[in-house]
Order: sequence, then C-alpha cells, then structure tokens
Amino acid sequence: MKKREGHGEEQTHTKIILSSCSAMIAESTTFPIDMTKTRLQLHGQQLDLRSRSRPTNAFRVVSEIVREQGPLGLYKGLSPAIIRHLFYTPIRIVGYENLRNLLLPDHAHGGSISLFSKAIIGGFSGVIAQVVASPADLVKVRMQADGRMVSKGLQPRYSGPFDVFNKIIRTEGFGGLWKGVFPNVQRAFLVNMGELACYDHAKRFVVQNQISGDNIYAHTLASILSGLSATVLSCPADVVKTRMMNQVASKENKIMYTNSYDCLVKTVRNEGLRALWKGFFPTWARLGPWQFVFWVSYEKFRLIADLSSF
Repeated sequence: MKKREGHGEEQTHTKIILSSCSAMIAESTTFPIDMTKTRLQLHGQQLDLRSRSRPTNAFRVVSEIVREQGPLGLYKGLSPAIIRHLFYTPIRIVGYENLRNLLLPDHAHGGSISLFSKAIIGGFSGVIAQVVASPADLVKVRMQADGRMVSKGLQPRYSGPFDVFNKIIRTEGFGGLWKGVFPNVQRAFLVNMGELACYDHAKRFVVQNQISGDNIYAHTLASILSGLSATVLSCPADVVKTRMMNQVASKENKIMYTNSYDCLVKTVRNEGLRALWKGFFPTWARLGPWQFVFWVSYEKFRLIADLSSF
C-alpha cells in the first residue's frame, strides 16, 4: 500500500514537471498573439470619454509594436507570463486530473463522468490556480500595457518585472498584487470549464468512437474545440480582467472603474456590447495554437514517462 501511494506521489511530481515544461513551450511560442490581444482589449479605454480613438485591428497593432519597439517588443512581459505558468498550469492540470479520478477511480479504464461534472471540476481547478498565479498575471498585463504607452511617445511606468512588483507593493500595498483577482478568477473558471472539460470529453469521444487513435490527430481536434469553447465563454471576463488590472489611480486619486461590474457596465455603455469580445480572434488564435502546442507536448512527454492522464 505504501509503495502504491509512493508511486502515486511520484506520478504527481512528474506531471507537475511535465505540465510546467509544456506550458513554457506553449507560452513562448504564442506570446506575441497574447500581446496583440491585450492591446486590442485596452483599445478604446480612456478617462476622457469625449475623445475617441480610431478603429484598430490585430494587424495594425502588430505593425505599431514592431515599428516602435522592434520585433522583441512582441515579447514584452514574457518573463512574468512564464513565471505565472510555472504555478498556474500545473495546479489546474494536475488538480483537474486528481479531482476527476477521485470522483471516478476507473476513468483510466474506460469509465466516464458527465460533461457538466467535468466542467465544474475544470472551473474549480482553474480558480485555485489563478488565485495563486494572479500576481504574475498582473505584472504581465502592466508590462504589456507599458509598451502601448511607449508607442504613444509616453514614458514607460516600469523598467522590468521586478520594478513592477516593487512599485505595486510600494504604492498599492501587498494586496495590490491581487488587483483584478475577482475578474481574473471569473475568467479562469470559464476558461478552464471550457478548455479542460471540452478537451477531455472531445478526445475521449474521438478515441472511443474510433475516429482516431490516441495520437496527434485526436489531440489536435480536441485542442481546437476546447480553444473555441474557452474563448467564447471567457472573452468578456478577459476584457474586464485586463482593464481592471491595468488601471492605476491618477494624481487626483481618480480611477476609471470602481469594480469589475462597474467596468462591465461602462465598457458596454461607452463602446457597445461587442466590446466585451474585443480581441476575440487573437484570443482564439492564441488559445488554439497554445493548446495544440501544450497538449501535444504534454501528451508526448506523458507517453514517454508512461503516465496515466487525459
């Protein structure tokens, strides 16, 4: 019995390492798309509502970043993003697997639970992971938004990720590192509800109905479907999260949004309902490749390590 428990702990540790490595690969590969998405979500956000910025699109955002900061500008904020995934991804992936297997011990032998149950488990795992990783996510958003200020000829607020951490703690307190945690948690619940449950269910459906074996084709199809469902569900919460995390009080102690509900209402009132899906296609364009790279890497590493998983 002790040997079996020890083997289970060893599997968990191995899965944490594999999911972290796979997440770093996926994040580094798709980060420029995340940068584009963040800039699009911040577009139109302003304290002076009388002024209107011109319409923009993903291609124009990328062109401006490269022109103003060079190609490396597309990777501004990569380091805190990777740090975030060292905590976020292992907690949600391994947490989901353990919770699912706890509810259905014979899952690995063909058993299954409902899509709704998987969605709740996925969402709950995402919430826990996001609470832990929220400070790194905040630093990433601030650094990405800083590049937008530079493109307008303004001085950047921060010199690097450690400077962001220091200034947030000094000016906003230690609790300031969790600014936007509520919309962040909402987004994490919706993303993981769609992503983990859909991937698990879609891959199982493909394999069990002999559409494909447990191979790269099944992983690709499942990752595309999970990326689409996660984007549709999470995009409004992602827009609110990005705007809440980016705002800093002015010298007059004036802020744009008092809470996430206020942000939601003002965004819809000033920019229309479609503003909640700003950055939808860059988000999907990132989630699709991100999940493809992540799941293919993770499943490949898992098979090499001979671990039971999705």
